[in-house]
Amino acid sequence: MDGSDWAQQRGRAIAAHAAERARQEAAEAGQARELIAEFVRAARERGLTVRPLSAQGYDGRARYRTGLRGWYLRPDHTLAIGDDGEFYILTVPGSLRARLTGAAVRPSAPRLVIGEGGRDGERIPLRELLRLRLERDEV
Repeated sequence: MDGSDWAQQRGRAIAAHAAERARQEAAEAGQARELIAEFVRAARERGLTVRPLSAQGYDGRARYRTGLRGWYLRPDHTLAIGDDGEFYILTVPGSLRARLTGAAVRPSAPRLVIGEGGRDGERIPLRELLRLRLERDEV
């Protein structure tokens, strides 16, 4: 096998691995979206207050309006479920423009485990996080 054959074979293996990972992530996001849809239904049935959502700057010093409404999942207000049924990570780069006009926050693909790869105590299954949120009146 010469160098070009090896490079082509390696390229195909990398592409196959990436395709499989993308398929797994899409399947995981689909399962997580089902959990979120159940949460939104339950939150509305229980009358959990829908609140305006704000985003925090990466430096943690400022909060920015987003135009979104929903339910915060964590007391630090960095994760939320929008009343549109989307999952939001509410951290943004700080800017004067965002201070004046608000920050644009796009939905994120939800994961079945929140905080994967983070510090100890930050990892929690999405199902558990949503259950805990439904049990609390305010976050």
